[in-house]
Amino acid sequence: MKQKLLILFMIHILGSFQIISAQSENNYNPTIENINARKWFQDAKFGLFVHWGVYSQLAGAGQTHGLDGEGNINEWIMDSKRIPVNRYERLAGFFNPIHYDPSEWVKLAKDAGMKYITFTTKHHDGFSMFGSKVTDYNIVDATSYKKDVFGMLAEECKEQDVKLFAYYSHLDWHHPDYWPRGRTGNNYTGRPESGDWDKYLDYVNEQIREIFTNYGPLAGAWFDGIWDKKDADWQLRKTYDIIHELQPAALILNNHHGDVNPGEDLKGFERALPGQKNFLGNKTETTTEHPMEMCQTINKSWGFNLVDTSFKSAKDIVHLLAKAAGNDANLLLNVGPQPDGRIQSEFIEILGEVGNWLKINGESIYATRMGPISPQDWGVSTIHAENKKVYIHVLNLAGEELSIPGFGKKVNKATFLKSGKKASLRYSNGNIRIRIPENEKDEMNTVVILEYS
Repeated sequence: MKQKLLILFMIHILGSFQIISAQSENNYNPTIENINARKWFQDAKFGLFVHWGVYSQLAGAGQTHGLDGEGNINEWIMDSKRIPVNRYERLAGFFNPIHYDPSEWVKLAKDAGMKYITFTTKHHDGFSMFGSKVTDYNIVDATSYKKDVFGMLAEECKEQDVKLFAYYSHLDWHHPDYWPRGRTGNNYTGRPESGDWDKYLDYVNEQIREIFTNYGPLAGAWFDGIWDKKDADWQLRKTYDIIHELQPAALILNNHHGDVNPGEDLKGFERALPGQKNFLGNKTETTTEHPMEMCQTINKSWGFNLVDTSFKSAKDIVHLLAKAAGNDANLLLNVGPQPDGRIQSEFIEILGEVGNWLKINGESIYATRMGPISPQDWGVSTIHAENKKVYIHVLNLAGEELSIPGFGKKVNKATFLKSGKKASLRYSNGNIRIRIPENEKDEMNTVVILEYS
């Protein structure tokens, strides 16, 4: 009887221990370095997304991929054109980006007013754009170029004081152990109809360990692809813990289109502002205390696309940036470099115009948070995190008077940011009315500063 009671007691203790362990796995307490990095991220507001890989050589020959029907998305060409692994691998032999100059990339980002870059270290096709030791299917070993483009970019970002994130796709159409397969990459690749899932996750974690060990301090990781197998055991906390152990300040965003999971530091929105419907037709949730980021393309494609000329204008991008800031989010704007390493001239010109606007109006974007006036048809508001100035971003106004209902504070001063001239305002029925004459209107975005007690 005593032995039976002892066994029952031990089972109870072990069961309690397992419950406590499970709870502690779900608890994530970010470090002070991580909290400070989150603030930096919210202050930074604007980043450059770069989709570049062996798929860039096919220059948009792929058809629209099957998930969202948006654009000729070139990095999906292996799946959309159903190219077997042994054929797709040949692309690496042709990839020789002789005009790649990371100093020009980083300068382009800085001149555009961007504070960080997110680079695709491995996309869904499984090809590693860094010098990985756990596979020879990487840019150093599989191409005639033989150089580590991510390493070169990391050095240049450090030199020019621009932060660098590593995009990494959990989805992999190339690796034989990505099994069972998900919604994409099926029945054409020539991979064996079996695999070791745990072995694949070990491969992922070994590559993540390489990235966050070999390239100096990184701003963080930008994950993608787990939506391919929503119900799979991705063991994300194991991956996240590797990153946070190696680099406590590193931030983690996972583009899974859902709520923030334990261990994640940022919430991402793909091609949608917080609270809007995303490209999948689902309304995005904004109930999060985590810093937020919206990613969007400069045309309709992520990777290089020779025939996609649907370029967003500088005005379009300034509006996106203001709306993102006015919804308490960053904007991560994507370009797809050419296979030779150059960024096409149209993108350079457009981003230069955005940078010129930010040189004058940047204080209304950087280090701001969502303002006291909710987004309206005419525009948005931001408030500076330190000086508490409110910035009214007038994006769409018919006539010369802007009416702001129920502001609730006595405004001491209203100033046009661009000219520095005082703006005329009056109160009427609880509304603030600001006169914006034609000669003060900015074609891109007219910013009015409000100061109040």
